[in-house]
Amino acid sequence: MPGSGSLQESSDGGLKAAGVVARDRNESSVAVGRQMLLRAISAFIVLPGMVAFAIPIGIGASAGNPVQHSVAAAAVVCAGTVLLLWCVREFYVAGRGTLAPWSPPKRLVVSGPYRFTRNPMYVSVIIIVVGWSVLWDSRMLIYYALGTLATVYARVRVIEEPWAARTFGSQWEAYRGRVPRWFV
Repeated sequence: MPGSGSLQESSDGGLKAAGVVARDRNESSVAVGRQMLLRAISAFIVLPGMVAFAIPIGIGASAGNPVQHSVAAAAVVCAGTVLLLWCVREFYVAGRGTLAPWSPPKRLVVSGPYRFTRNPMYVSVIIIVVGWSVLWDSRMLIYYALGTLATVYARVRVIEEPWAARTFGSQWEAYRGRVPRWFV
């Protein structure tokens, strides 16, 4: 038929013009992207948001210690937060997933800070907690940081590294061979 353009079968069994099908696919892609972004944001709030911000602030504020070394503390917390946000971005953009166990990356993330350490997100959380301990000059927050570090270390060794080996195979093995677990 002249001027009718190309037709494709739609998901409901009818026919749609090729441009309409392409638009439907683009809208679906945008919806999936928005859903993944919402999962990434919620995972950030629930996981490092609690461990690096809510719990340490609660500990520090409730201890009754006066705020000290605010400039140094702000520098440490800000540096850790920038690193953390960079990690979350890499999981979302390069890994096509989130930091949450319920929505992990679909690709092995080896870019950004992951070029220098296999666990920069955990490093950033510890940096942030140390910053809070500087702010309140809090021994309790140092203990919290050490406990968090021990928990993270065990999680990495027992859960995350075996999962990465199963999921990414030889790509993981090559990455593991060239990038340290921490910084050394």
